[in-house]
Amino acid sequence: MSSAEMLPTSDAGPSAWVVHKFGGSSVADAGCFGRVAAILDSQPDGPLGVVLSACQGVTDALLALVAQAERQEPGIRAGIDVIRARHASIAAATLNADAARRFLEAFDRDGHDIEGILRTVSLTRSAARSVTDLIAGYGELWSTRLFREFFARRQGRTGEVRWVDAREVVVVEWGPLGPGVQWAESRARLTRLVSAGFSGTLIITGFIAADRRGVQTTLGRNGSDFSASIFGALLDAREIHIWTDVDGVLSADPRRVPDAQVIDSMSYNEAMELAYFGAKVIHPQTMAPAVGREIPIWIRNTFAPERAATLICARPSSTLAVKGITTIENIALLNLEGAGMIGVPGTAHRLFGALREGGISVILISQGSSEHSICCAVPLDQSAAAVAAVRAAFARELADGQIQSVGVDSELAILAVVGDGMAGLPGIAAKVFNALGSAGVNVRAIAQGASERNISVVVPGKAATRALRAVHAGFYLSPHTISVGIIGPGTVGRVLLDQMASQCERLRRDFKLELRVRGILSSRKMLLSDRGIELSGWRPELAADGTTADLDRFVEHVDTDYLPNRVIIDCTSSSDVASHYAAWLAAGIHVVTPNKKAGSGDLAAYRALREARRKGGSHYLYEATVGAGLPVIQTLRDLRETGDEITSIEGILSGTLAYLFNVYDGTRAFSDIVREAKARGYTEPDPRDDLSGMDVARKLTILGREMGLPLHLADVRVESLVPAGLESGSVEEFLDRLPPHDATMAARIAEASDRGTVLRYVGRLTAAGAATVGLVACEPRHAFANIALTDNVVRFATSRYDSNPMIVQGPGAGPAVTAGGVFADLLRLAAYLGARL
Repeated sequence: MSSAEMLPTSDAGPSAWVVHKFGGSSVADAGCFGRVAAILDSQPDGPLGVVLSACQGVTDALLALVAQAERQEPGIRAGIDVIRARHASIAAATLNADAARRFLEAFDRDGHDIEGILRTVSLTRSAARSVTDLIAGYGELWSTRLFREFFARRQGRTGEVRWVDAREVVVVEWGPLGPGVQWAESRARLTRLVSAGFSGTLIITGFIAADRRGVQTTLGRNGSDFSASIFGALLDAREIHIWTDVDGVLSADPRRVPDAQVIDSMSYNEAMELAYFGAKVIHPQTMAPAVGREIPIWIRNTFAPERAATLICARPSSTLAVKGITTIENIALLNLEGAGMIGVPGTAHRLFGALREGGISVILISQGSSEHSICCAVPLDQSAAAVAAVRAAFARELADGQIQSVGVDSELAILAVVGDGMAGLPGIAAKVFNALGSAGVNVRAIAQGASERNISVVVPGKAATRALRAVHAGFYLSPHTISVGIIGPGTVGRVLLDQMASQCERLRRDFKLELRVRGILSSRKMLLSDRGIELSGWRPELAADGTTADLDRFVEHVDTDYLPNRVIIDCTSSSDVASHYAAWLAAGIHVVTPNKKAGSGDLAAYRALREARRKGGSHYLYEATVGAGLPVIQTLRDLRETGDEITSIEGILSGTLAYLFNVYDGTRAFSDIVREAKARGYTEPDPRDDLSGMDVARKLTILGREMGLPLHLADVRVESLVPAGLESGSVEEFLDRLPPHDATMAARIAEASDRGTVLRYVGRLTAAGAATVGLVACEPRHAFANIALTDNVVRFATSRYDSNPMIVQGPGAGPAVTAGGVFADLLRLAAYLGARL
C-alpha cells in the first residue's frame, strides 16, 4: 500500500453496502444516464455507494484547456462553452427545466472560476500540479451533480439519494508510490457525513480527494476505480462492482485475439499480474484497499449487464490454469555481458542502480546461472538513455575488457502468461514454448517468478500478435486458427472445399479448431479474405468477386503475421507451383499436397526442399500423392521408424489402370474401356497421363525416397501403354486413333488368360533401388488379382513381414478419396500444431 498508514480492519465483517463504479463511457450521455439508473434500480434492497467518473472525454478536454493556457493560445472560453453544451444537452434530456437551470447556473460559476484560473496560468505559462488537479476534477463534480438530480427524481429505489463530494471524505498524501490514503481521518470524516443507519444511495465523485491541508488533489491513473475501492473499504462493503464498456476481464486483447473469452473468476494476484502487463483490468494500486479487506470486485459491462462478468476475489473458483495472456509492445532488451561479471558480487546492484538514477523503468529481468550476462527489458523510448547510463556506470570495466559489451536490441515485445493454477503444474512452460515454436516465433529472453504465477518471454515485436494467438490457442482459450490457402479448386480442390465446409463447424465446436480459408487460387482468378471465405458459397463468390490470379500476392496474403500457423494446400499437378514449396517451407509456411511433382522431381531440388522444411520448422505433408486417402506413406514411415527393414514394395498404384484391367477381359475393345473410364472421371483429363505409366513411376519414386533411396525418376523402367505415334496430339485425336491398336492389347489379355492369369499394371521397388513399372501377369489367388474396380493395393515385404507381406488396400482414385486424404493431412498438421483432435 502506498501510504505509511495501514488500512484499518474491522471485526464486524462486511456490511450491507455495495459499491458501484461507472466509468466515463458509462455516463457519456443522457442515454447512458438512463442505462446506469436502470442498473441501480435492479439491485437488491440495501445501501448503495455509486462512484462516477466524468462524462467520457471531459477530463481530457479540461486538461487540454490547461495545456492551451500554458501555450498562451486563445479560445479558453470557447473550450469551456463546448463542455457546457455537452452537459446542457444531458441536463435537458434528464432533468426538468428548473433543475436543469439550477445545474447550469452552478456550471457557469465553475466555468467562470476555471476561466480565471487559466488566465493566471496563461500569464505564468506554467500550471502547478495543484492547479492541474483542481481543473481536472471538475468533470466528476458535474457528472455526479447531474446524475444525483436525475436519479433522485426517478424514485426507482427507496431511501435518500445523497451527493457526496469525495474531497470532504478522502484524505491522501502523495509519496513516491503515489497517493496514500489516510484511513483513520478519512473514516472519521465519512462517519460524520453518513450515519450508521443510512439505507439510501450515495452518489460519490470519483477521481478527486483532498490532502491534509484541504487542498484538492486527484488519485492519479484509474482514479475513479481507486475511489470505488477506497469507499468500499471505508463502508466495509460486501462487494464492489466496476462497470465499464467490456464484458469483464478477457483472456487476451479482443482486438488481436477475436476469440478471447471472459474469465469467470480470478485472484487479486492474477489481476495485478495481468494489469501490470497491460491487460484491461482494474489497476493494481486501485485494488489495494479492497484486497486488504478481501472485498470481492466484479468487472461488468454497463451496455450488456446481463452478460457474463469477472469476479476478482481472494479465493476464485475458476478451474482455468491460465487466466490471461497479454503483451507489452515497444520494448528494448538491454544486455550487459562480460567474463569479469562471473562471481563478482554487486554487479546487478550497480546495473539497476544506474538505471534507477537514470529514471529508467525496468520491466523484466533475466540472468543465466553462469552470471556471464544480465539482460533486462526497458521501454523502447528509454533504451538510448539506458545504454548511456549503463555505459557510464561500467566505463572502467569496459575499458579494461572485464565487460565485453553493453548492447540493446529494439523492436521487441513481452508476452506474459498469467495464472495461479500454473503453480506446481508440470508442462505449462512446455505448452508456451511449443506453441511459440510451432508458430515460428523466436524467444529472446525468459523470466518466471518463484510463485510460478507468471511466465514472461521477450519476442520480436512484429511477431507479437502471432505469438499471442498461438499461446492463447495453446491453452485452448480460443480456437487453434490456421490460415489456409488453397491452390487449384478443380477436380480435387473443389471436393476438398466441400468436405471442409461440411466439417468446419464441428471442428470448431468439438475441438476448438478453426480452418480459416483466407485464399482460393485458380489458374485465372483468386479470391482473398481476411476474415475467411464462406465455404458454402465460394464458387459464386470466386466467379463474381475474384481478381486476377497472382501467386506471389496470394502467398503474401495467406502468410499473415497475426495468425500463428499458415498452410498452403496445392491441389494442382503443376510443376511450377511445386517449385515454390522450398521457399514457402523455409518461410515457415506449411505445405499439404496431392501433387507428385515435388516429391518425384529433381533429386537435388527434393533434398533442398527437405532442408528448407527443417530450417523453417515447417511441415510438408503429402500422403495423398500415393494411394489417395490410403495410409501408404505413413505405413512405410512407421515401418522404418520402428526399425523394420524394407525388402521390397510392389503394388497397383493407379486407380485408373486398376479400373481398366479389372473391366477389360477381351470381350470389349480396350479403346472403348479407356473412353468409358474418361467419361466416368476415372482418368486424368488426358488419359495418356495414366496410360504412359509416368504417374505410377512418380509414386514409386516418392516411395523409394521415403525408403531412403537416392532414386531419380529416370531410374524407373517404365512400360508405357500409349502406342507409339500417339504421344502427341489432342485428347480427342488420341481417343480416335486408339482403336487400331486394340489387337495388341487383346493378344496380351488372351495370352494371360490362356495361362490362367490376369493382367495388372504393377510398380515394383527393391531395397537395392531396382524400380520397374509395367504389366504383370498375376495368379488368380494373388492379392493383386482380387481387387475392386479402382482399388490401389500396396504390398510391403520386410524383415518382419517376410513370408506374409503387409498389404494396404482400398480405393485409390477419384476426387472424394483424394480430397479426403488431403483433408486428413490437414487435420494431422493441426494436431502437430497443438490442436486437441
